[in-house]
Amino acid sequence: MKRVAYSIETKYKVVEMKLNGYSTREIMDTLNIKNKSQVDNWWKWYRNGETHRFKQQVGKQYSYGKGSEELSTVEDLKIKLKRKEVENEIFKKVQGIGKEVVPEVVVELVKELKLRYNVSLILEVLNIPKSTYYRWKNKDFRMVESEHEIIQLCKKHRFTYGYRKITALINRKFNQTINHKKVQRIMQKHNLNCKVRMKKSKKPGSAYYKTNNLLNRNFKTEKPLEILTTDITYLPYGKTMLYLSSIMDLYNGEIIAYTIRTQQDQKLVNDTLKQIELPSGCILHSDQGSVYTSYEYYKLCEEKGITRSMSRKGTPADNAPIECFHSSLKCETFYLNNELNSSNDIVIDIVENYIENYNKIRIQQKLGYLSPLEFRKLAA
Repeated sequence: MKRVAYSIETKYKVVEMKLNGYSTREIMDTLNIKNKSQVDNWWKWYRNGETHRFKQQVGKQYSYGKGSEELSTVEDLKIKLKRKEVENEIFKKVQGIGKEVVPEVVVELVKELKLRYNVSLILEVLNIPKSTYYRWKNKDFRMVESEHEIIQLCKKHRFTYGYRKITALINRKFNQTINHKKVQRIMQKHNLNCKVRMKKSKKPGSAYYKTNNLLNRNFKTEKPLEILTTDITYLPYGKTMLYLSSIMDLYNGEIIAYTIRTQQDQKLVNDTLKQIELPSGCILHSDQGSVYTSYEYYKLCEEKGITRSMSRKGTPADNAPIECFHSSLKCETFYLNNELNSSNDIVIDIVENYIENYNKIRIQQKLGYLSPLEFRKLAA
């Protein structure tokens, strides 16, 4: 079929009639245009700010004028403004969604914006190849049941569980094996990863009745109440400073005694130790804080038949289990909920509830994804 060349005036007349609500068939009959695709192309060029194409020769519409050097200053400016308009529109949409530009977001963006802008222009702004977009477009992004369950579990545990613990809970619930890498990808996709812990530094106290490090970072034991570890941590979240002294059984990571006071004194640690009856020869590990190297503490341990062990000076890793517990307590409560900085009673209530949950419900990887009490009962 012989191609027909239409004047620039005819092309602008098509645009004018389109703007006035005329149908494509009415425009073709009125202006004696033979091919429907020509009307559609002219209208598309107008909407995309590409009216410079009206001057192109027949058959050169897709090769001519690709460089800005062949455009007038006005037409070049129109193209740049159109691109900027699309960039701003996409930025607002992505910012409103509050997500990164992942495949499902791209598909949704193009679907919404293609009624006003050319798909090629949208993808050019997003720097995504057409082939990639159409592959994504044909993909099913609907969430399966396990994905919904992963999201709910992360929310339930207030984003304090990593992908390994979530995998264990999912497999336990559905009685099947879901690969931990798949769970990790889903958590990364929805930004559900465990919160990062804050680093801390600690200065050791003065040593008087110092003793050797009997553990040497070997924190494993085969029997309950055979090896314990203790420490004090600050709780600066109430009206005044509070201090938590706690004792952990390394057999199952259970907190077997704790005390919360407003004074970091000898009575704090002594009262914590007096809460429990221990077998003779039990090892109790601590740092070299002055309350643990004092004469009073030394005598109390001797009376209860406890063998003392101490970390090296300025080496918190030698007492890692209890340090880790105190870090988890703060990360999973106060660091996640800054609005909880309230009365001392509220702070104490939060700590007590956390310890109860830690012992009875909170699963641990090293215990085969059981809580400390579940592990002790199962072992018994």
